[in-house]
Amino acid sequence: MTTKKEYRWRTAAPPPLSAVDQLAKELSLAPSLASVLVNRGIDTFEKARLYFRPSLDQLYDPFLMDGMHLAVTRLLAARAHKEKVVVYGDYDVDGTNSAAMLYSFFLDIGCDTSYYIPDRIKEGYGITNFGIDQAKNAGASLMVAIDCGITAAEQVKYATSIGIEMIICDHHEPSEDIPQAIAVLDPLKPGCLYPFKYLCGCGVGFKFIQAIARTLGNESMIFQYTDFVALATTADIVPLVSENRILVKFGLDLINDKPRPGIRALIEGAGLKVGSVQTGQIVFGLAPRINAVGRLGDAKRAVEMLISKDYYAAVDMARVLEEENLTRRKIDEDVFIHAQQLAKDYLEVDGAIILHQEQWHPGVIGIVASRMVEKYYRPAIMMTTVDGVAKGSARSISGFNIHQALKRVEDKLLQFGGHKYAAGLSVAIDRLDEFKEAFNAVVKELLTDDILTPEIIIDAELDLADLTPKYLRVLKQFAPFGPKNMRPVFVARGVELASVPRIVGKNHLRMKVKRNGLTFDCIGFGLDYLRERIEPRHSLYDIVFSIDESDFTGSQVPQLKMKDLRPSVPPVTADVPD
Repeated sequence: MTTKKEYRWRTAAPPPLSAVDQLAKELSLAPSLASVLVNRGIDTFEKARLYFRPSLDQLYDPFLMDGMHLAVTRLLAARAHKEKVVVYGDYDVDGTNSAAMLYSFFLDIGCDTSYYIPDRIKEGYGITNFGIDQAKNAGASLMVAIDCGITAAEQVKYATSIGIEMIICDHHEPSEDIPQAIAVLDPLKPGCLYPFKYLCGCGVGFKFIQAIARTLGNESMIFQYTDFVALATTADIVPLVSENRILVKFGLDLINDKPRPGIRALIEGAGLKVGSVQTGQIVFGLAPRINAVGRLGDAKRAVEMLISKDYYAAVDMARVLEEENLTRRKIDEDVFIHAQQLAKDYLEVDGAIILHQEQWHPGVIGIVASRMVEKYYRPAIMMTTVDGVAKGSARSISGFNIHQALKRVEDKLLQFGGHKYAAGLSVAIDRLDEFKEAFNAVVKELLTDDILTPEIIIDAELDLADLTPKYLRVLKQFAPFGPKNMRPVFVARGVELASVPRIVGKNHLRMKVKRNGLTFDCIGFGLDYLRERIEPRHSLYDIVFSIDESDFTGSQVPQLKMKDLRPSVPPVTADVPD
């Protein structure tokens, strides 16, 4: 049985009725859908048109990004003088796709280029002097860092001292000391007026190649690279709005209609079908396989597969990713079991879960930290020992900014970086206890009972009678789904059970529900414990759910993906039997 969770249900504030009515009338929408749109800032016909009909023409001018003119000028100078250019990426999905995209584009425009991905275990995150030395040995005079570099002021100085100039394309939070590179592209950089601040690293790189292609008079050539951006943006869990949503939409179209050999091999190796890949399949199917080779070994293998033009060679590489992913899952599970045993000792006392074991594999502790957060719903830090230093990953819960909390105790840290829900950190072994004490003092100060109670935010109340084929067609056009554009969550009140609830798979609850004579299939993944709430004395229930489609006997039928269930209060009149 899975861990029981008690959720707070919070319905989004009802938007102005006049705006909902106007939008529902202009678009011929059900009020519940119009309400969701208005609450997401889509409150006029024109905004709805742009939302439902995204276009590449809606992308912002890349030259609005501070440093772009300098970056383009330097790259094209390297091309003209046949300089060696090294693309320096990162070992995760964003970093490997970023490197694959820049490398492919630079080759296409005639640059002498290669790529470098640091070893996660030997080098760690970000630009390293070792990596810079490798570029120097390869004869490079220009390095383009992607998905890293915004805090690498010392490394940029070192590169400059040995004759390598640097362009940085990053999306992480900058420190006070901005690197003195030829150009620093980062929407979060102080003084950068670029209108959209939520690009992933590959998204920033895409703006760079867009600016280059525009300068070369062939901007349309860049849209063949949106598949890389879709994979990276989705996997990096950045807000799926504005430019991100446009790029993911067109990237998914490319992945499904005409996948490049490496991506096709990756899809098939994951047991998925070309033509039906959406954001969920990327997050749970494709991204873990790309990440696995970087977690357990050399992430260059992921780049090699992504850029491959030979489908059969790519299939062989995808098999390696699959094997690495299976190994990663076994290590992940062993560490997770051990972490749960250790966590029991002080869950009642400490505000956060902070665990360190020198034998844990550094490639899986980020995943296990996320699983600990999911199980115990509190901030978690998992650390192992690398080169005599405690290094690890921090993960957080909604409403608690773990990056700010770490900043409060940065005098206890050797290094840290990240964002509000995920961060990396290093601590001297002899200061671990001191760090734990200081960090938990901050956590106890900032955590409230409300934050510690998981919350389900409900977009709108829905009468199940509204679930017509047209309703489902419109709902599908809300995709692609992701942060800030999640699949809408509804509540239906006073529904009856039309079948005996049963457990399917390991811990999933399946049943049928009925309201006003209409019956719908309903499944709750990992919600086996909800069966305890279903009792003979309760005839009616309120359910919270999102809506998906199930392929049943060749036709698409709506399926309610349940998130929580409660007996109805106050009672609602039930269906009257015939």
